[in-house]
Formats: sequence, structure tokens, C-alpha cells
Amino acid sequence: MTNFLTSLPKTIHASLAISILLFLGLFFNNEGFEFDVIFWSWLVRYIHVVVAIMWIGLLWYFNFVQIPNMPRIPDEQKPAIGKVIAPAALFYFRWAALATIISGLILAWLNGYLHDAMTLGGGKYTAIGIGMWLGLIMGINVWFVIWPNQKRALGIVEADPDLKAKSAKTAMLFSRTNTLLSLPMLLSMVAAQNLY
Repeated sequence: MTNFLTSLPKTIHASLAISILLFLGLFFNNEGFEFDVIFWSWLVRYIHVVVAIMWIGLLWYFNFVQIPNMPRIPDEQKPAIGKVIAPAALFYFRWAALATIISGLILAWLNGYLHDAMTLGGGKYTAIGIGMWLGLIMGINVWFVIWPNQKRALGIVEADPDLKAKSAKTAMLFSRTNTLLSLPMLLSMVAAQNLY
């Protein structure tokens, strides 16, 4: 079992297989199930939740773990963070952000509330719409502010020392902005399920 769990791909594939078996056990009955709007809505919602957990989890990792602890890491060990850990985390962070936004928009479209949510059409549509707009702002921050600045700060692209320092601060401030928006965004998304 230890050999199995030491491989991330094997662990993820097994988790996916267990999820499929669980899905079949929970939803498959004598009549089977249809690949209708309800199924696709459920599947997209599942994907949306999974990638959103990765996105917000990494956002909180950066803000609760990495950024506050960087000053305590000895200078000779910082390259391991800047050259290995941070770029890998930023890869999953930015792609999870994009997948969250795309799956959220598809989910709203499948369930017929995309227009009402985006125009804050009242009641639960206002709540989910606020969450969607906050998510879009956060996604724009990830791709068009945080990531370009992190590339300079981490030395992925060439930059002079002053620009590197300025870029690191900008990336941190926009990451903190996304952290600030994350709880209201999540509240709006969850509250929408209980409003009329």
C-alpha cells in the first residue's frame, strides 16, 4: 500500500476510480440513468467544486503558509521555494482558477440562470451573481496581475532587481486582494442555494 500511495498519479487515478464506483452505486438503479441536463449539471458542479477547492486551497496556502514564512527561511534555502515549489503551485493555482471560472459559467448556463446571475437579477440570482462577479475579478487578478508579476519575481522571466522586488509586492498585494474577496465570494455562492 505504501508503494501505491507514494505515487501521486496512482493515488489520483484510484481516487477517481472510487468516485466513479461511488457515483454508480449512488445514482444507478434498475432504470439506469440518463445523460440529460440533470446529469451534466451534476457533473459540471462536481468539477467546479473540485477545481475551486484546488484554487482557493492554493490561494490560502500562499497567504497563510508561504508568504508569512518566507522571511524565516534561510537565504540558502529560498531558491528551493522560488525555483521549485512556487512555480509548481502557481501552475495548479492559475489553471484551477481558469477551470473554476469556465465550469461555473457552464454550470450557470446549464441550469438556466447565467443571464440572471450576471445581471444580478434578484434573490438567489443576486447572491450567485455577486459570487460569480467576485470569482471573475479574482480570476482576472490571477491571470493578468499575479501570474505576470510572479514570473518576474521568481526569475521565470528576466527582470532587474528593482522590478523583481516591485513585482513580488504587487503579486502579494493582489493575492491578498483575492484572499479578501474569497470569503464573500464563497458566502455568496453558498447563500444562493438557500435564497428564493
